[in-house]
Amino acid sequence: MECRKTLRQLVLPIFYDVDPSDVKNQTGNFVEAFKKYEEHYMLDMDKVLNWRRALREATNLSGWDLRKPANEHEAKFIRKIVEDISRELSTTHLFIALYPVGLDSRVQDINFWLNVGADDIRMVGILGMGGIGKTTIAKAIYNQFFNGFEGKSFLANVRETSKEPRGQVRLQEQLLSDILKTSEIKISSVDRGISMIKERLCNKAILLILDDVDQMQQLNAIARRRDWFGSGSTIIITTRDEHLLKELEVDNVYTVTSMNESESLELFSWHAFRSCFPSEDYIDLSRSVVAYCGGLPLALEVLGSFLFSRSMLEWKSALDKLKRIPREQIQKKLRISFDGLSDNTEKDIFLDISFFFISMDKDYVVKILDGCGFFAEIGISVLIQRCLLQVSGTNEFMMHDLLRDMGREIVREKDPNEPGKWSRLWLHADAFDILTRHERLRLLKLDHIRLIGDNKYLSIELRWLRWHGFPLKFMPNDFYPRNLVVIDLQHSNLRRVWEVPKLFVKMKILNLNHSHYLSQTLDFSRLPNLEQLILEDCTSLFEVHHSIGDLRNLVLVDFKDCKCLQNLPRSFYKLKSLKTLILFGCSKIDRLDDDLGGMESLTTLCADKTAIRQVPFTIVQLKNLKYLSLCGCKGSPSKSFPSLFWSWISPRKILKTNNLLPIALQGLNSLTHLCLLECNLSDDTIPIDLWSLSSLQILDLRRNSFESLSSSLGGLSKLQDLRLDSCRKLKSIPDLPASLIFLDARNCTVLDRMLNLSNLSNMLGLYLNDSYKLVEVPGLDKRLNPIVYVDMEGCRNLKYTFKQSLLQEWALHGIGSMYGIFLPGNQIPDWFTYKGEGPSIRFEVRNVDMILKGFALCVVFSSCALVLSFYSSSTSVINHTKNTIKAFVEPPIFGPIPRGDHLWICNVLTNDFEDGDKAEVVVDWGPEIIVKKIGVFHKDATVVSDNEDANNNRENVHSSKRKIGSKSKINDSQILTKMLTTEENEYYFFNSFIDEISKVSF
Repeated sequence: MECRKTLRQLVLPIFYDVDPSDVKNQTGNFVEAFKKYEEHYMLDMDKVLNWRRALREATNLSGWDLRKPANEHEAKFIRKIVEDISRELSTTHLFIALYPVGLDSRVQDINFWLNVGADDIRMVGILGMGGIGKTTIAKAIYNQFFNGFEGKSFLANVRETSKEPRGQVRLQEQLLSDILKTSEIKISSVDRGISMIKERLCNKAILLILDDVDQMQQLNAIARRRDWFGSGSTIIITTRDEHLLKELEVDNVYTVTSMNESESLELFSWHAFRSCFPSEDYIDLSRSVVAYCGGLPLALEVLGSFLFSRSMLEWKSALDKLKRIPREQIQKKLRISFDGLSDNTEKDIFLDISFFFISMDKDYVVKILDGCGFFAEIGISVLIQRCLLQVSGTNEFMMHDLLRDMGREIVREKDPNEPGKWSRLWLHADAFDILTRHERLRLLKLDHIRLIGDNKYLSIELRWLRWHGFPLKFMPNDFYPRNLVVIDLQHSNLRRVWEVPKLFVKMKILNLNHSHYLSQTLDFSRLPNLEQLILEDCTSLFEVHHSIGDLRNLVLVDFKDCKCLQNLPRSFYKLKSLKTLILFGCSKIDRLDDDLGGMESLTTLCADKTAIRQVPFTIVQLKNLKYLSLCGCKGSPSKSFPSLFWSWISPRKILKTNNLLPIALQGLNSLTHLCLLECNLSDDTIPIDLWSLSSLQILDLRRNSFESLSSSLGGLSKLQDLRLDSCRKLKSIPDLPASLIFLDARNCTVLDRMLNLSNLSNMLGLYLNDSYKLVEVPGLDKRLNPIVYVDMEGCRNLKYTFKQSLLQEWALHGIGSMYGIFLPGNQIPDWFTYKGEGPSIRFEVRNVDMILKGFALCVVFSSCALVLSFYSSSTSVINHTKNTIKAFVEPPIFGPIPRGDHLWICNVLTNDFEDGDKAEVVVDWGPEIIVKKIGVFHKDATVVSDNEDANNNRENVHSSKRKIGSKSKINDSQILTKMLTTEENEYYFFNSFIDEISKVSF
């Protein structure tokens, strides 16, 4: 079995007069044999464990089973073995890799899409940047499945072969020769080859792999249509070009991801040390190299082989060199994608991003690149499709470090010893000396730098100026780069922008965030095409120039935390194009003009923590408004209860009240987020027609003073998230819409009644902790699927029967997840298989036919601190038989745990426990949480030992984690959580948790 791993040799087990299950589980005659071995090798138990593991692995391989054969049957059996082995030897397996680290899991992932054996014709793409391992995966798939097809062909290096004379014809000839098993194939032209492929292969189920395809014409010649091949065929294409796969309309695309840290270190170590782990003296250096490689297998192999058998001084020297001059063997492979770009604008976009714009917002960069005449949208799309660039979920550019270094090397290599001739500079020492000599400078980044001398020599071709910490009080009069698209002078010393205003027709973005001395804005008539004005935390700003109302293209205004700003000019409300207005923390702004309703494009209005006491009634005219947040704006309660018929009066006829919001909101048909946290809302000031907000998805009413909610909430058919945390006068919650996913009613201390939840088929999370008066939640036990998290800590008056019903439904039916249910309580339920004191349990898996998929875990715990500090806590599941450990991150806790004991019950998913395995569960939630009792429910489990020395068990788990490290597989639903002490951080983390838990698939 060791040769199978290290030398990739084929292993075919023969179970001669022995039951394979005895081999796998080491039962029967193996029991006594291994008992003797363990006594004999008492000081070298690893050897015995390796034997056990090898036998188990052998039973998972395809082979032959013959028990108690008669002589004639034995002869037939031998002949069959000879035939099968001969067939195997007659077929050449492709060499995959010297050290195939991390390969099995990636092949397993893609196998899900291949559907080998089905009657359909399947096309699958393997996509990734150069050196990521696409070809290696394709070879492994070929070796695994080729025996299941009538014919097979692996066409390697399609891109390079196609460039040669008659290259595509040669590929066609190879395909037909491989499938038809003849060398007599001669093709006169590509068109004739296409016809032959269609004629000869249309009735054959084949496996065809086209490796390294970069042009559609290559596919046109070999595999353009599915009907060229017979039913059951599988065609796999490896490429760096996603657009090519879209054009071919493949069934699925598997994007190859980088290696994780553990895989990277192991692969590098095999090449650098001929071992799975670095030599002790080289561990830190090895981790530095691995970090530089960024999980790219090619780089790990090249650098590992290069550093093999070199001294530490040579390693350090090589690392220093890599920071300036990347390894040519790596760059050559990566550069193929860059050289394949069709025009210079795409190459310029790649180089600009690799030098200046990694981790920056895509929309922001597009404006700059468009200002350079680069047609950025289509260019960026091409880079993404060619695996040269990625865009994160937050719309920021991401690029592999080695691709970034490749871009810098492309610029450097044109004249390695003359930085002044480079088109882009990135090292301060190079840039400073030649800054004023670049007459065509387009992009300039000078963070926290003071320049001495004449500024007129700076290029007038500048499109982007980023100068954080700009040291002057005014922009110099002799500095006039009239083509600027973006000025970014965050943390500047500016009092005013210009003493003598200058015209900037092309300027789109002005960012002066954190310029604490800026007291007034510039005359905006000099920036006629401005699109974004960003003045966050300009704490001295008290005046906005009235010319702002003339900016016809302005879409974003950010005045967050401009604490001296009292009012917006009347002209501001003439901005028809404005989409986002941020006034968060402008504590002196106390009103919005009635003309607010005329800002027809407004989609986002954030006025949290302002002094606004009443929003103009014209807000209901904002038909495009999607996000409205007025958190902390405390309107004055009305003295009389409003009449219900007001909701039917048109907005312009509504009588003015002292309410924060109009009494009726009908008209805000696009509103998806309404945040009214801590707005002093009472029963007579909360809008009466919330039901009219037909698009509302998130409603935040936390920390308000109403006693009840309108039953009309049930009419919000798109509502997903309702937040009522700390509404301490709220007594009941009405019927809720079936669309609801999260309900947060924590700290509702007088809440005593909830209507039936059985209709909430989409709910994932329910948070009711510290709602002391609740006795039950009707229908909850019928809706635990698909709920993944229920928190009722501190609900100390819950009925016993209600709690037992919840626990049994969660555990007995195996629903829910690792998140689980929190309830008050101090006893493990009687029906649990095993109960004991302390934080660990051992049990033996019994009577399991296949694999134990999971079990229920129950924990009794309490807190010894009012506020919990961060601790790397977890629940660990150990298989002592197979010497494996899985660590699950601890359940999320959003605030101080109430006094007293509490129960947590969850379902732990696992797939590596088989009959007879010795299992242990250890719960370690840190020094501030006391785990008092723990229980496991698995109907077939048998207890094998008591919980002795719980502290040692906990320490053993820590030791195992350190040894196994990141090789441990972590459950998909884990989230690293910590106790947060401030309300703002708690709110932020709660939102993050909701985002993460929403991703859980069922």
